[in-house]
Amino acid sequence: MNHATDLYPAELRDSYRMGFTVGEHSAGHMRRILRMFLGRWALGHLADAAELALTELVANVVRHVPGQRCTVLILREPHGLRVEVADAVSGPPLHATAAEPLAEGGRGLTLVEAVTDRWGVEPTADGKTVWFECDSRHPQDLGLGLDLAPDPVQDPNPPHASGM
Repeated sequence: MNHATDLYPAELRDSYRMGFTVGEHSAGHMRRILRMFLGRWALGHLADAAELALTELVANVVRHVPGQRCTVLILREPHGLRVEVADAVSGPPLHATAAEPLAEGGRGLTLVEAVTDRWGVEPTADGKTVWFECDSRHPQDLGLGLDLAPDPVQDPNPPHASGM
């Protein structure tokens, strides 16, 4: 164990916020940061959906925000995870419609909607915040004390009892 890199300040226990100037390769760095926090919070099972959704939101900043600046918030919530990407461009992000079936882009938010439990856009005084939430389906993460694990598979050919 590396004690220097295992330091975990109290302010990072439930959230992480950082401003970035993003580019083509920034999403990979942000996915690694997200994955690290999901692992620390025992929410690794949310990684695939959360990483895809974060990648799409960062790609929107790269494509549509002058200066490519954004602030990313990764937040542990009682129900699971919330991620926010704030930028200085007002108005809703572009979202593909049924009228644009051959468009090369614009499907990122459709993916976000498909892989997350909730998402939305909140206008701010200096732009907007696009967010998504992924609910944990693991009872131990929710503190419910329930065991929702599937029942073990029963052997369809159990050994016969002696004397039969």
